[in-house]
Amino acid sequence: MKCILAPSILSADFSKISEEIKILEKGGADMIHLDVMDGHFVPNITFGPKFVNDVNKITELPLDVHLMIKNPELYIKAFAESGADWISVHYEACDHLNKIIVQIKEYGCSAGVALNPATSINVLDEILGYADYVLLMSVNPGFGGQKFIPESLDKARRLRSLLDRVNPSAMIEMDGGIGPDNINEIKNSGVDVFVTGNSVFSSPDPSATLRRLKQAIS
Repeated sequence: MKCILAPSILSADFSKISEEIKILEKGGADMIHLDVMDGHFVPNITFGPKFVNDVNKITELPLDVHLMIKNPELYIKAFAESGADWISVHYEACDHLNKIIVQIKEYGCSAGVALNPATSINVLDEILGYADYVLLMSVNPGFGGQKFIPESLDKARRLRSLLDRVNPSAMIEMDGGIGPDNINEIKNSGVDVFVTGNSVFSSPDPSATLRRLKQAIS
């Protein structure tokens, strides 16, 4: 299965977002990750469907929209119509997760389930056969620049073992604290999609850092 590099623009300078995205494209990004936060499910607030639509006009790369929001079912349609290709919702924010996964797929998007670091993969037993991917948070959601939680590696290995039995084509995405020093170990744990943010945009040459990360997972 091909590994996917999905830099998050949460750490980008929004005043020059077009330039920032061109840097990611130059560095070999496979997809753009967009963290949507509502100030309720997580303490931070970021952006909504209009911003996703604006980004969609800037790049032809697929858009990976991570909804860190309460009541995500109310906004699936808006984000899908704004250009999202992948949409993930948090297990912790959904009362009717199966229904929401079906809803995302009905709009033609890949459907993902996200888990906070302290949430066990066992809660996914009844949904793993339906999800296109599982997004494991390797930091607590809400802010960029946090340190990677090492226990996430074992969590990914256990999840990969489960998926191989019930849904082998489903992918594992990991988000938080990923950089050149740990991306190879994360790949070896069974992760397919790598969300990077602060490690890229805080580097002196973001494109070069992305190329280095891309080489590590190739």
